[in-house]
Amino acid sequence: MSDTQIQVKSDNPSFVLHGIEDVKFENRSVPEIKNDECLIAVNKTGICGSDVHYLLHGRIGDFVLEQPMCLGHESSGVVVKLGPNVKNDGRIKVGERVAMEPGVSCRTCTECKSGMYELCPHMAFAATPPTQFGTLCRYYVLPADMLHPIPETVSFEDGAMMEPLAVGVHSVHALGQLQSDQVVIVFGAGPVGLLCMAVAKALGARRVIAVDIQQERLDFARSYAASDIFLPGARDPNEAMDVYCARVTEEIKTTLNIPSRDHGAVDLAIEASGAPTCIQMGINILKPAGTYVQVGMGRNMNVPLPLFHVINKQLKVLGSFRYGPGDYPLAISLVERGLIDLKPLVTHRFEFEDAKQAFEVTKLGRDEGGKGVIKAIISGPK
Repeated sequence: MSDTQIQVKSDNPSFVLHGIEDVKFENRSVPEIKNDECLIAVNKTGICGSDVHYLLHGRIGDFVLEQPMCLGHESSGVVVKLGPNVKNDGRIKVGERVAMEPGVSCRTCTECKSGMYELCPHMAFAATPPTQFGTLCRYYVLPADMLHPIPETVSFEDGAMMEPLAVGVHSVHALGQLQSDQVVIVFGAGPVGLLCMAVAKALGARRVIAVDIQQERLDFARSYAASDIFLPGARDPNEAMDVYCARVTEEIKTTLNIPSRDHGAVDLAIEASGAPTCIQMGINILKPAGTYVQVGMGRNMNVPLPLFHVINKQLKVLGSFRYGPGDYPLAISLVERGLIDLKPLVTHRFEFEDAKQAFEVTKLGRDEGGKGVIKAIISGPK
């Protein structure tokens, strides 16, 4: 199929953030492609918590909105045009259905050359300042190697969900190095936490334990990927946080019959909520030489850490940022082989012109009928 067989329209409708709670539909120009780049017609885009955070606050940490920025980075689409240096060798061709990996690194720094391009200091990431570009639009440009073909058995919605799934793959597989028959505990049963559970289950975890403060989320987690769930009780009014965390940790172990060491103890703790109490509990509950991975970002990340346990148990404590080499391909493979089903996570669907409503529902966490939001998906412009 040649690159002249799909007609490229002349307009590029985009959903653009101008400031806090200030979003507008704009018609931007169709981006030009260079050398190794491809033009993609966006088909589906998921709303991420970071998109909502920029809408509400105009910043995340050091990433501050200073100019209008198109939102969206969880997307799939169809390749409609190839750059002059893109080989039409069958991997990427016009008409290819692709999951879009939305970060472009410099490819020359120490981190890129070391195979850790997610840490590139010059990363241009969709819908993250200082870039002006996101994927909630008709056309988006990416290098060909940042496009991952999806099989016909994988839907465009699944393709858009590969972005958050790759976050789970990075946390559980690449960093957590989960082995079959190990025990995993995941704090936070939001979208990222649920996907971490799904990855752990798909990779053969012996037990996948979900901890959250909402029973509704825990019930869904158990029906989806968790083998065990736990709802912490309230903290006593005069109870110090470390005392509370130690008490709840023991309650989890006693209630779910989890030993402190040896076979059946917790090998891997994934913290996907950002809550200071969960961070302490995750450190507390790990077996000696266990691994702790922090993927959740809370409102305040300057939290006390129980370093005695880190030292005394010789724990491996890691931060997880986005995804790196091999994470997208493994995510796609897990879905293609039926080891992970993403469809139950998509609770709400919207047309492009209803993007404001989609963000409002996601922001509130429920629609007008009271149905809880896990993932809202927006279709590309018609």
